[in-house]
Amino acid sequence: MTSSLAFCVLVLSATTLALDNGLMRMPPMGWLAWERFRCDIDCKNDSKNCISENLFKDMADRLSEDGWRELGYIYVNIDDCWSSMQRDSQGRLQADPDRFPGGIQNLARYMHDRGLKLGIYGDLGTHTCGGYPGTTLDKIETDAKTFAEWGVDMLKLDGCYSNATEQEKGYPLMSQALNATGRPIGYSCSWPAYQGGLPPSINYTVLGQICNLWRNYGDIQDSWDSVLNIVDWFMTNQDVLQPAAGPGRWNDPDMLIIGNFGLSVDQSRSQMALWAIMAAPLFMSTDLRTLSSEARAILQNKAVISINQDPLGIQGRRLLKEKSGIEVFWRPLLQSASALVFFSRRTDMPYRYTTTLASLNYTAGTYKVYDVFSGQVMKNLSDTTAFTVSINPSGVVILDFSN
Repeated sequence: MTSSLAFCVLVLSATTLALDNGLMRMPPMGWLAWERFRCDIDCKNDSKNCISENLFKDMADRLSEDGWRELGYIYVNIDDCWSSMQRDSQGRLQADPDRFPGGIQNLARYMHDRGLKLGIYGDLGTHTCGGYPGTTLDKIETDAKTFAEWGVDMLKLDGCYSNATEQEKGYPLMSQALNATGRPIGYSCSWPAYQGGLPPSINYTVLGQICNLWRNYGDIQDSWDSVLNIVDWFMTNQDVLQPAAGPGRWNDPDMLIIGNFGLSVDQSRSQMALWAIMAAPLFMSTDLRTLSSEARAILQNKAVISINQDPLGIQGRRLLKEKSGIEVFWRPLLQSASALVFFSRRTDMPYRYTTTLASLNYTAGTYKVYDVFSGQVMKNLSDTTAFTVSINPSGVVILDFSN
């Protein structure tokens, strides 16, 4: 398939019906607590890192004061373990009074005052994954109204302690209930991750009509192996997953773990580049208060963010998987631009990979090339001219092409 033909096919697939709430026309960006801070509720001995309003205010301060908000990182998302173990006397969810003494409504106001948005976590089951009160079918309308009254901007609805029948009913019902509140609330569904992530168990056409984004696969962990497992699953199933994504409806391979403990600098660049090519939501899960300058440079790279946030909203694909351990990924962008990622699975030494744009099915012509991480520009590259990229072990080179 030529790049021009593939481009037309991908555009058509990205224009199908999506959730009609007008939200998240580009992949959402922000910060999410879970991978880095988990369910740490020991505020007596670990007050700086426990799940509390102070943690979320600290991250909001960093997003608003350190240049993140201006780049698009606007969501501050609470995950599990925020609530009291009991609903209130009227059957509504309530925040833990010791760790969130000001309540969620005041926390939402704190975010909004700083030009940010607040996300919250629920679970379509008897309990959340951490054992807190869940949102059973009879509580969906109540919880949707509660979140709206609090001023919440996004809901992630998990699926622990629920079965397939309850999920089939509950995820669409929550979508309807959120829309009925009149408040714009982005909706993240974990439904696919609990049903294997693939047809026939998951109908992505239906999913795109009720959810703004969805978790397809298992949770990311702070390791390179975890990143590779996720990438492998998404690329193996790209023919199913790629057409499902588009403006307002995104596949979610899970959080960015850049800045934590499990990735090298090259591996961090690789995660950022691959998530950009996949049009993935960019939710950092790291401690922004202690982030290294190297991690900050990767996460704040304007060129790679621009690729991720491309308004066409077309998810990229893996084009080649070479015997040399090099893989090539491609994503079409607005105004006939495109991005290529050259990714090395090698573990020995930098690898020099030579190719031409013609061999990658680019149309005849000359292109301006921008190396996203080095900042180097190559003008007037012909489709038939061989060029070489040097890729570090477990690293990437990401190139932005324009006519």
